[in-house]
Amino acid sequence: MVVKVHGPAYASCSRRVLACLVEKEIEFDIVPVDLLKGEQKSPEFLELQPFGVVPVIQDGDYTLYESRAIIRFYAEKYRTQGTDLLGKTVEERGVVEQWLEVEGQNYHPPIYTLVVQLLFHPKLGLPVDQKIVQECEEKLGKVLDVYEERLSKSKYLAGDFFSLADLTHLPFTHYLVNDIGKEHLVRDRKHVSAWWDDISSRPSWKKVLQL
Repeated sequence: MVVKVHGPAYASCSRRVLACLVEKEIEFDIVPVDLLKGEQKSPEFLELQPFGVVPVIQDGDYTLYESRAIIRFYAEKYRTQGTDLLGKTVEERGVVEQWLEVEGQNYHPPIYTLVVQLLFHPKLGLPVDQKIVQECEEKLGKVLDVYEERLSKSKYLAGDFFSLADLTHLPFTHYLVNDIGKEHLVRDRKHVSAWWDDISSRPSWKKVLQL
């Protein structure tokens, strides 16, 4: 069964899902959704995703949205196939889930706002609010201080194995390091920097970037 991924391959949350599918060696087809034309708000798309955001997957007659839910689903469904992204014990799984929550609750809000302000506002001809940028940079720095401490004791966030906890960081950290001039937030932290170089050099992520 080939998984249908509705959403452009360049969209951050689509990339999160695609990286997981590649790691799990799952075949997929990308169903294009033109965000600039507002196709994500079309009646057809809203039947799949009532909030009108990408991505959505269709796996046979099973439909699922929200990228973090999707990666959890496939890591579990194909647990014995491809890269084990959940850990071998229930305790390891707990730590993976912990860091998935950290990414969603602590890391994502400030980095998302930074990317919107510094990457997308200029493209859309909107002003950049430097006060918001400074506040989010400070918040993200404090979060990354916690990461630095964690990664000084373990190679990856959940332990000595690459997991969903690391994978979920790929799309927005890529923007941070490559596109918005804030790479010092990663590079000034030795262990965070080494971790980023490791996870961003995985063949799965390189393949996703080529899509």
